[in-house]
Formats: sequence, C-alpha cells, structure tokens
Amino acid sequence: MARSKREIIGVDDRVSVGRAIPLGIQHMMSMFGSTVLVPVLTGLSPNVAIMCSGIGTICYLLVTKNKIPSYLGSSFAFISPIIAATAATGSLSTALSGVVVAGMVFLLVAGIIKLVGTGWLDRLLPPVLVASVMVVIGVGLSATAVKMALNSSTDAFVAQGAVVAAITLIAAVVFSGMGGIVGTLPILLAIIVGYVISIPLGLVDTQTVADAAWIGLPPIQTPHFDLGAVALIAPVALVVVIEHIGHLLAVGEIVGKDYRPMLPRSLAGDGISTMISGFLGGPPTTTYAENIGVMSVTRVYSTQVFWYAGGFALIVGGFCPKLAAFINTIPVPVMGGVSLLLFGLIASNGLRMLVTNKVDFDENRNLMIASVVIILGVGMETSGIAIPLGSYTLPGMATSALIGVIMNLILPRPAKEGEGQEGSADTKA
Repeated sequence: MARSKREIIGVDDRVSVGRAIPLGIQHMMSMFGSTVLVPVLTGLSPNVAIMCSGIGTICYLLVTKNKIPSYLGSSFAFISPIIAATAATGSLSTALSGVVVAGMVFLLVAGIIKLVGTGWLDRLLPPVLVASVMVVIGVGLSATAVKMALNSSTDAFVAQGAVVAAITLIAAVVFSGMGGIVGTLPILLAIIVGYVISIPLGLVDTQTVADAAWIGLPPIQTPHFDLGAVALIAPVALVVVIEHIGHLLAVGEIVGKDYRPMLPRSLAGDGISTMISGFLGGPPTTTYAENIGVMSVTRVYSTQVFWYAGGFALIVGGFCPKLAAFINTIPVPVMGGVSLLLFGLIASNGLRMLVTNKVDFDENRNLMIASVVIILGVGMETSGIAIPLGSYTLPGMATSALIGVIMNLILPRPAKEGEGQEGSADTKA
C-alpha cells in the first residue's frame, strides 16, 4: 500500500539540492563494488575506473540530451579480453588501445542504426522477448548477489556475513515501504545500517582509509596502439551492444517511456564514454543493472540525480583517494544484501512487463520463446558458462537474446497477428 502512494519523480522532474545529494550518493554507492572489481581483475587503477564512470555518465547524459536516466560503470564483458591482450602484448597500455577502438565500434553501430532506423526493433524484440531478457538480466545476477551475501570470498557459507546481509536486506525492504525521503533512499540507508552493524563484528578495516591521502590524482595511463590488442578487445563491443539494448528497454519499461528511437544516441553515449575511459587508463563502460534496480525500488527517475552521481564519482575517483578508500571498506555482505533486492527487482519488472503487455501464454509461440530464453540465459549466467568463439566468449544474456531473436523470426505467428487475418476470416465464412 505504501509503495502505491509514493511519489514518482519523473525523468524530467527536478528535486532540491538537499534531496539530490543523497540520491546521487545512493547511485554511486550502488555501482561502486562492481565498477572497482573490473580494474582489480584486469590490473587497471580502481580510482581511474571510478573517475571514468563519473565522466562517462556525464557524457552519456549530454549525448542523450538528458532524457535517459542511466549510470555507466565498468563492463564485465571485457575482463577476459583485456587480460588476454595484456598477456599477449606484455603491456596494459596496448590493451587500452583496444578499449578505445571498442568505443569506436559503439559509435559505428550507433551510426548504422541511425541510418537504417529502429523500426526493426519492433520486429526482432517483441514484448515477450524483451521481458524474458529482463528476467535473465535480474535472475542471471542472482548467483553474484547470493555469493556476496552468503559466503563473500570463500567457498562455504559464512554465518556472520549472512547475518549482516540479512539485516541489510531487511532494512532496504522496510525503508522502501516508507514514505517521504526515507522511501527514496532505501539502498543508501540500508548500506549505512549494514555498515554500522559490521563494525563491531570486525568486518570493517579502516587502515586503508587512514593511509590514503585526502587529495591526490589517480595514475593516468595512455594507450599505445597495438593491432593484436585491438583484435582481441574491440569486437566484444558487439556483444555489449546486445546487453545495452536490453538495459535500455528495461529502463524504458521502468520509467514508462519508449527509448527505442533514442538507441543511436544511447549507444553513442556509451561509445564516447568508453573511448574517454580508454584514453585515461580505465576499462570500457556500460549501463549498469544495479542502478536500474535502484530506480525501480525508489521510483526516482530524474536524470538530475545521475548528474550528481556522476559528479560525485568524478570527485571521489579523481581527486579524493581517502573517500574512495572509505567507500571501498563497505563489507561485501552489505552490498550482497542490497544486491539481492536490486537484481530481483529487475527480474520482477520483466514479469510485470509480461502482465502489462498482456502476453498470451496460451499461444505456444510465446511460451516457447520465454521458456528457452529464460532457462538458457539464467542457466548460463548463474553457472558461469559462456560459449567460446575463437578468442571471445558469448555470455548467457547475449546468447539467450540471440536465440530468442531467431525463435521470434522463425516460429509461425498466430493468424490474428498476421496481415491476412481478414482473408482467413473470409475463407472460413
């Protein structure tokens, strides 16, 4: 009941600075763990990645004319290619050239779509497929959320971490059902609760915060062009394009807008963000599911908030190592607790899309598409299985989406959806 009465802050709405600041911090905190993990695994600078996520988000908002509420963070799809390119060339600088060209691939795809239009999206991506992909995005991340919440970095159940994750999750659920400003800040407030609970349990190490400087610049790296590194990294952008489309349609479903006509601008914004990141020594960027989940639970869609989130990330990553170190002390179970809610909400919005679009599961066609896409995608994502394609891999979400597109094209459509409906009716008569 409380949720239905809560105010919806629309895409173009504005809030006071006093409200925008905590809302922006909430989005920054939600993306922080994943954005930092990518550079840690690839050898890049976490602070540069945070800074570039802020710069990239601001660029994205400019390119999309402040119409699409999204946050851009480090892309997981490029982890293996960056590691492989670094190993093959012996230098992270050469790998960065692949990141820059990957951004160019985004721009190329955006230009092609701009020329041919987006009408094909209606044909290739019907509601049953889009909704199924949204379920895959949310449920596919469930293994990550559960691991963070229940066993952190170990391979066994950790009771202490699970208790912290449970308290954090309960706090987020309770706060999300409350009115006023509390109802718009459930994730941030839940993280604070989880953090406070973690301190006496010894899960917070503040030594890194004490050692970090208040003011300082991150270690900027510049790319060195290498054709081999480009060949290993740049083509992965085509896989991320599929992920990007899924995220864009998910955002549109949540905020109640059709963003398909803006796909070229959205891809271009992601491309420019990735190129800038590559030139500064950061990983490729992509729109983040975590922040889509935040919008879903808070019902705050204002792009103004994402300007604040991007600005805070720019300051924290680019100029204040102590703040970055402080945020990095948030225990993994705390982020796991809120992730259980955020990722679940993305999947739930996919289910809601099936209902609002009145997808008829009495039709075998819809039943087959949803069944295959969800089971294949979720199974691959949660098991960590990807399809090898030479030097690349095709993750579960991209694989299930492609299979769904193929099924949508080849499975026969009911007569009532075809153009010959009147003719078939006359024949029966």
